[in-house]
Amino acid sequence: MSPSFLAQDPTLADFGRDPWWLVLGKVVFAFAFGLLATLLGVWFERRVVGYMQVRPGPNQVGPFGLLQTLADGLKMAFKEDILPKAADKVVYFFAPTISVICAVTALSVVPFGPMVSIFGHHTPLQVTDVPVAVLLLLACSSMGVYGIVLGGWASGSTYPLLGGLRSSAQMISYEVAMGLSIVAVFMTAGTMSTSGIVAAQGDGTQLTIWGQTIPAPGWYAILLLPSFIIFFIATVGETNRAPFDLPEAESELVAGFMTEYSSLKFALFMLSEYVAMVTMSAVTTTLFLGGWRAPWPITIWEGANSGWWPMLWFFGKVIALVFVFVWLRGTLPRLRYDQFMRLGWKVLLPINLVWILVLSGLRSIEDWDTRGKVIAVGIPAGILLIATIFWPSRKPKPTPTTQEQVDNRPHGSFPLPPMDLQVPPSPRITRVVAEREPANIVAGSDSREV
Repeated sequence: MSPSFLAQDPTLADFGRDPWWLVLGKVVFAFAFGLLATLLGVWFERRVVGYMQVRPGPNQVGPFGLLQTLADGLKMAFKEDILPKAADKVVYFFAPTISVICAVTALSVVPFGPMVSIFGHHTPLQVTDVPVAVLLLLACSSMGVYGIVLGGWASGSTYPLLGGLRSSAQMISYEVAMGLSIVAVFMTAGTMSTSGIVAAQGDGTQLTIWGQTIPAPGWYAILLLPSFIIFFIATVGETNRAPFDLPEAESELVAGFMTEYSSLKFALFMLSEYVAMVTMSAVTTTLFLGGWRAPWPITIWEGANSGWWPMLWFFGKVIALVFVFVWLRGTLPRLRYDQFMRLGWKVLLPINLVWILVLSGLRSIEDWDTRGKVIAVGIPAGILLIATIFWPSRKPKPTPTTQEQVDNRPHGSFPLPPMDLQVPPSPRITRVVAEREPANIVAGSDSREV
């Protein structure tokens, strides 16, 4: 790695030196990115799901339907704002605000690019960074639970309360698996700073595996494959996205914790959900996909990771992860609540603990390159994890035939008709036909005319 390339990586010492107008510009950019990504994210999801379902999706308002989300937002703003009679007015008003603020705040420590020059000031493309920046991300994610729980409780209704309780149990459960996945990143990178984690995933190092020297892959999605898989599953559950959208299970809870909300307050809850999806995609990119660093083979170009180009690679990775979120929604059915909680506590959590223990043992071996032993163990462990999650738990039972269903009927039970027969005719129609049949026979007509 050349010295000029190393100079592009920001450090903690590079923050806190910007003038006030530059800091304000970064804050506005991060906020605008969250809002714009939400507007485009809703349009993107509707278009992609429409393509999967062989229908056009929104295509009337604006070019390619791009302004459809804006039109829906304006329509929602002019709808009547209904306040339930039994609601706690103060908490009911601030609950959606808490969710939006927590989702947007997490973008403040996400690096969008390397060091650049803005009007003569050499500054990193990041609002700020601290030695425990990843803990700030976890704190924002944890605080987002309060908005959902308080919104369900303050509505003064049963269904929103049940949706809020479901959401609190769901998000707290999967925050444990998410936090343990980040522990592996801490151990490998040696820092909790987001800019430091991106710098630690740089290419150019070599590793030795079984006596052969090969280029070392820098992304932690490869080095720490089990942690990456568990982290992404946890982010889907954390953002209440399908197939884990149980707090908003329409068939069970009407609309979950948002049942009693309308107008702009409902729009804020929807905004927080999509901002959280984009934010968690950006966090996943930062922790596991190299952040703003260009993927191979773009890295062959010497200037791929310098200047403003890294923002393009960063946004491309975020869009790819958002597509995966949409893809999951369009293909997978919703899990039952017991299946969802069993996956978090009995599958992801134990595997994560075992993986961290194995990773700690590998790092304690001094005569073997760290990246080499992590790759040699991490990739098979990740494949085993995928097989464990998606492997069927039991062999499906063959469907019994009609005669077997009749033979297996308990003794003395009501004789049910076979399942493959049609519904029997109405008793009233049968009685009318029976009464008129002799007269029809005498007249020489067919009884089927009745």
